[in-house]
Amino acid sequence: MVNGYERFDNNEINSNKDALIQERVGLVSVQMYKYFLDFQNATVNMNEVFSNIIRDLKAIEETLKKSFSSRGIPTQSIYTEYDAAKSYVTINILWNTISLTTRCNYKPQVLYRDQQQPFFSNRIMAVRGNYTDIIKGAQDQSECMKRLLDNEIASLYIPPDKMRNAIFKIRNLSNREFNLNFNDCAKEFVLKVIEIVCGDWNYHEEGSRKSFNI
Repeated sequence: MVNGYERFDNNEINSNKDALIQERVGLVSVQMYKYFLDFQNATVNMNEVFSNIIRDLKAIEETLKKSFSSRGIPTQSIYTEYDAAKSYVTINILWNTISLTTRCNYKPQVLYRDQQQPFFSNRIMAVRGNYTDIIKGAQDQSECMKRLLDNEIASLYIPPDKMRNAIFKIRNLSNREFNLNFNDCAKEFVLKVIEIVCGDWNYHEEGSRKSFNI
């Protein structure tokens, strides 16, 4: 009889353990399913915005060509190119090269908010230089991301809900945030990035300064 009671107690304990596992894992799966849906919706919205960015960059390219051509400046170094999957786009404007990419969204991620709920979003990054040159030889996603961050100009964070504003952050302004209407964010983003890069100075490179007795 003692062995029989022991078996009964063990079965009850195991049953309680199984119920606890199912409850806790169930809560995790529900939360991860929400993350998955948000990530899926944010990806759809991001792809829509990025398609608009490519469209707007082509229009900007044509406008720049007309503007420079009317001033007698050759325009062969003004062009836009993008990959077949439309995951990155590069615009070259004379001596300036800017790339924008969605290849930084490997998993669901949130934007940190101080004393607020995190802002779930996908990210479009604008970087200085040609995207393919920047990531050439990178061994993994972590190295690709580090190189992109080293060359980042600004980022646009796209929410899963089109009724919410996108968030625009500029690196050189201490990541100050600007809210952009979903329908206008593509155009505003590319125009501001171009203004930042093309309106900036390019300084001469200099070696270390040394004192000389003359």
